[in-house]
Amino acid sequence: MKLVHTIADLREALAPHRSPAFVPTMGNLHAGHLDLVRQAQPLGDVTVSSIFVNRLQFGPNEDFDTYPRTLQTDCARLEEAGCDIVFAPPEKELYPEPQVYKVQPPSDLADILEGHFRPGFFIGVCTVVMKLFQCVFSDAKGPRYALFGKKDYQQLMIIRRMVQQFAMPVQVIAGETQRAPDGLALSSRNGYLSETERAEAVQLNLTLRALARDALAAAGSLPARREALEAQAMRSLAVRGWKPDYLTVRRRSDLQVPRAEDALSPQSLVVLGAARLGNTRLIDNLEI
Repeated sequence: MKLVHTIADLREALAPHRSPAFVPTMGNLHAGHLDLVRQAQPLGDVTVSSIFVNRLQFGPNEDFDTYPRTLQTDCARLEEAGCDIVFAPPEKELYPEPQVYKVQPPSDLADILEGHFRPGFFIGVCTVVMKLFQCVFSDAKGPRYALFGKKDYQQLMIIRRMVQQFAMPVQVIAGETQRAPDGLALSSRNGYLSETERAEAVQLNLTLRALARDALAAAGSLPARREALEAQAMRSLAVRGWKPDYLTVRRRSDLQVPRAEDALSPQSLVVLGAARLGNTRLIDNLEI
């Protein structure tokens, strides 16, 4: 496995290959990231992963400065998973000057849910992903693959739309959410949880499952009952000491509020949630 830190060295390492399969990350890797790397291997002729903590997607009161930087451990895990090239640029390499050109995703998709509670988050995500795609795919002659996990459901949808809107020759592949045995979605931020919080953290998944069951049981009356079901789910977490941002039922197609016909259509809905447990903000979702 090659570890490179500059765009020039990355392109030199990619030069013999035609079809990269790319897994972008911010490091502090867990089994979900490694599953994406293994999923990438049969797709292209070289498997690439990036490790870059992207300042643009962090708000002023978020954890950019304290986000774990674990490059040595991450590289060992990526090599074991079969990654061929790791691109770990310093900030000045990817942003040699202030990044004043940015990608602005549509507000109806990017300013709801995560975007509502983290203003500007998806501008930062889209901008860095666009730039990383240029670094990894610019000289590719064959199919190009980029893999993202479904745990970041809204992010996955926005990146897919960005690729479509800009006619980018990239196939976006979704990886299923990887979970601990108790059902907690794996996340780099799970490491922030205390032992007591870790035992409690599974309640987010359990509450989303209950909301999903209630939404399916409501069937055609879901539009009239949705807000009450969501409020009930929020209360069930709040009484346990959580600070929920949202627990909601949405359409898979565009993350908008479902209509009656959506509730009656199989596999058309998704429940999504974000809540803070202590100092740690967790997100999860379930397609239903």
